[in-house]
Amino acid sequence: MAAHQARKRFGQNFLVDEAVIHNIVAAIRPVPGQNVIEIGPGLSALTEPLLQALKQLTVIEIDRDLARRLRGRFAADQLTIIEADVLTVDFSALGEGLRIVGNLPYNISSPLLFRLIDYADRVADQHFMLQREVVDRMVAQPGSSDYSRLSVMLQSRYAMTKLFDVAPESFDPPPKVVSAVVRMVPLPADRPQARNPTLFDAVVARAFGQRRKMLRRSLGDWANNLPWDTLGIAETARPEQLSVAQFIVLADYLDAQPKNQ
Repeated sequence: MAAHQARKRFGQNFLVDEAVIHNIVAAIRPVPGQNVIEIGPGLSALTEPLLQALKQLTVIEIDRDLARRLRGRFAADQLTIIEADVLTVDFSALGEGLRIVGNLPYNISSPLLFRLIDYADRVADQHFMLQREVVDRMVAQPGSSDYSRLSVMLQSRYAMTKLFDVAPESFDPPPKVVSAVVRMVPLPADRPQARNPTLFDAVVARAFGQRRKMLRRSLGDWANNLPWDTLGIAETARPEQLSVAQFIVLADYLDAQPKNQ
């Protein structure tokens, strides 16, 4: 079969470094019988070692040529192939205890991370390779320049650990950026969480939409209704100074006001 040419529109950069592949699979620690879903199997760099441990695997692949290659390489009882854009996949139809893994294309990483929040109750863990800049934002702490809406929204739902960096030369073709591998474990049901998740999302989005401004300005009309001292938050604070817990406090107070009922 002819060599596959990486397609820019799908953000394809294929992992070829055997040491990195080994380290990722070792971090995942797959066990037979687990419900593992691989996003973007590509040329099966991770697919093959995962299958050696699991015996059965589900993959999501948008590229019809790569999906055809996978069907020719692996038996149907080994590999279930969902040929689709991962942003359209209903993960609730894939069962419980999902272990989701993948080398995520840079162009869909943030939209996919936000989308997967909706399925976190069904997920055991997630291991992703992403642009290092994205991983640094995911795990950033308050006060850091990397701390962002992505940090707050993901940290409100997952415990996350940056595992290791991956150099550009580990891929073919090499990307122009360094990558990193991150582990995401959904927080338990008794985690601190906003009473109104939609309002929480809106508050965080509005705050970071003008991150250089003080909260009393970036939050607009909401700011006039907030008893800053009572909430223990300075109205002169900027969004990157607030913890996840403080954003929850803000959202819960606003949710309790009559106009938000």
